[in-house]
Amino acid sequence: MQEDIERRAVAISVTASKLTAKTLAKALAAALRKIQKEYHKAQTPQGKQSVKKLMNHRVATNALPLDEETRLFDRVARKYNVDYAFHKTGPRKYLLFFKASQADAITACFSEYTKLVLGRGKSKRPSILQQLKQFGERARSRPHEQERKREAVRDER
Repeated sequence: MQEDIERRAVAISVTASKLTAKTLAKALAAALRKIQKEYHKAQTPQGKQSVKKLMNHRVATNALPLDEETRLFDRVARKYNVDYAFHKTGPRKYLLFFKASQADAITACFSEYTKLVLGRGKSKRPSILQQLKQFGERARSRPHEQERKREAVRDER
């Protein structure tokens, strides 16, 4: 990659003697954009990624079993900027890999995740269809009240 950049730099400087200052600035800006694009590709990925990419970070990793859906964990992990990966071991069974250096963030992330999972189990709400049936039964069981209407009295003068 370094040789390629050097070759491009030489090519720009050779042809630059024939160019005006504006076109030279445009060419240098384009070359800089391309270099920055390649540099960003080489950066380590953040957040959810594959196990292979996580292992390529060249840091120690830990793993924890996870038996629930992964979407809820994804939502919580984004808040804590954790680098992690899932490996499916069976139906609804996952192994969560994460960097050992981020153990504190994972601990905080897991505490919030478990609160959400336990909270979901307790507050099981009835379905909307059941709620509509209950409201219909309540409406039928109420005594029917007639509204009294006042007639407008007009004074003829």
